[in-house]
Formats: sequence, C-alpha cells, structure tokens
Amino acid sequence: MAKPDIHPTWYPDAKVICNGEVVMTTGSTQPELNVDVWSGNHPFYTGTQKILDTEGRVDRFMRKYGMGGADKATGNANEKPAETPAEAAPVAQA
Repeated sequence: MAKPDIHPTWYPDAKVICNGEVVMTTGSTQPELNVDVWSGNHPFYTGTQKILDTEGRVDRFMRKYGMGGADKATGNANEKPAETPAEAAPVAQA
C-alpha cells in the first residue's frame, strides 16, 4: 500500500495534446501533457521520412562504399558508359 501524503496526485485520464488537439489519454502525474511529436505525426511512423542530403554526404557515402545508388539516381539507366582511351584506340597488328 502506498504511504499517504508522499506521492504525487495520479490522473488516470490525463490528456495528451499535440498542436492543440487531444490525441490520446493516458495515466500521468500531470492532468495535461503538451507534446510536439507523437506517433501520429512522427515521420518514422507515418512513412514520410526523408533523407536530408547535407553537402552531398549521402552521394559521397554511396560512392565510397560502392552502393551505386548515387550513380543510378543522377544518370540514365539506358545510357552506355563512356569508352576509355584504351578501348577507343584500335590495336595495331604486326
């Protein structure tokens, strides 16, 4: 049993408010909880997560580790790679 007069007041139906809208109720020591992010508007849970490419870091990572995602995103998939000088020059036969 809990000792009297040492525990905070428990609110079993505390309102969780996000952007002025009640999004859920839960138990808490506060009657109202104001939050900026919850599972209903967080990009991970909504599927709208975007990769922020700061100074080309994602492209640099893709090139460094040979993932190929950066080259495919910028180039044409049907385009042939350019020939190297060794391939372009005919081989002289003796």
